[in-house]
Amino acid sequence: MVSRASAITIFLFARALFLRAETVAVLPFANASRSPSAATANLDWIGESIAETLRDALGARGLVMLERDDIQNAYRRLNLRERGLLTQASVMKIGEAVDSEHIVYGMFEFQASNGGSPESRGSLKISARVIDRGHLHQSPEFDENGALEDLATLEAHLVWRTLTLIAPRSAPPEGEFKSLRPAIRLDAEENYIRGLMARDPDQREKYFTQAARLDARFAHPCYQLGQIHYQRKEYRQAAEWLEKISPEDIDFHAAEFLLGLALFQSSDYAGAQKAFQTVATAVPLSEVFNNLGAAESRRNLPQALEDFRKALDGDPSDPAYHFNVGYALWKKGDFAAAADRFRAALDRNPDDQMATLLLGRCLKKQGLRADANSGDARFQNLERLKTNFEERAYRQLKSMLDPKPPGTRPASNP
Repeated sequence: MVSRASAITIFLFARALFLRAETVAVLPFANASRSPSAATANLDWIGESIAETLRDALGARGLVMLERDDIQNAYRRLNLRERGLLTQASVMKIGEAVDSEHIVYGMFEFQASNGGSPESRGSLKISARVIDRGHLHQSPEFDENGALEDLATLEAHLVWRTLTLIAPRSAPPEGEFKSLRPAIRLDAEENYIRGLMARDPDQREKYFTQAARLDARFAHPCYQLGQIHYQRKEYRQAAEWLEKISPEDIDFHAAEFLLGLALFQSSDYAGAQKAFQTVATAVPLSEVFNNLGAAESRRNLPQALEDFRKALDGDPSDPAYHFNVGYALWKKGDFAAAADRFRAALDRNPDDQMATLLLGRCLKKQGLRADANSGDARFQNLERLKTNFEERAYRQLKSMLDPKPPGTRPASNP
């Protein structure tokens, strides 16, 4: 487990190191099926599934991955059709637009079953290439072939072959490579990817719900549904979906962080505290300690101040962390120390009216009065939460600063 001092070092230098790191852009794989038909015309989701699996798996190995949204924005800026066949020149333009060192791209071909095995919908061929922009080199094309029903297996082997090209020291022996997640139902994967591709919010929710119902082991749609309900401020429903995600899933810590927020907003402060404690053990970032302190503060627990201070240690530039430390000190009656923190918050955000009011209370040595008629209700429950969670950058930077031996797969917890 990384020490708190190391975690703070990672946090402080995160953005600088991230900018210097080699990044990988995975483009959606194009549908190159040669015989358009009802069976092949609606299979673009396969190309998105391949790209999503590559992003998840390579990111878990510590590579700095461009997000799907970054790739989509580049297509729009360059007036390129998503999931269309691309020339090498267009691929290079996308790589330049997103400032990526490596670009993974390719296509797939589907051949519908013609009276063969009744268990198979048809055969699939996936072809891929990797461009190294820094060295102006393109890899030879490499293929995966099999039944559509074996898509997860084909994707897993494609990940391994891609990893051997981009980061060979991170690739385990072929026989030891395992997929990130257990094999899931093909129809569940299809509904999940269609949900990612859908533009209508109701359609997205419909597809994600169907994916989760088709395969209870599939965490990705549960995380998406948790996000949807949280954004609607339907916190109890969000928590129900997020609680389905197990510690073995790649989304677990992000889901647990969001679960803590949902439980906090539902006034379940004990549940929120537990969720944030779980995340803090594995990903000890300032936003996690801050929210943990907020849940503890709502429960009037003494350790809230210590956790607020851990958040502040990690990022002294953030006014919210100064405010929360000051607020915890003010509630304790340590007016001089609290005043210093409120001044620091105001130095960073001069328009913070509540920090101004509480600074005045500190100077007058006025604490929080419990009398319901005192008018102090406005000074209760003022802890400030953080909704950002930078696990991806933390994992990638930790991998850069503390590299594993070749072939070692990162554990779920550091």
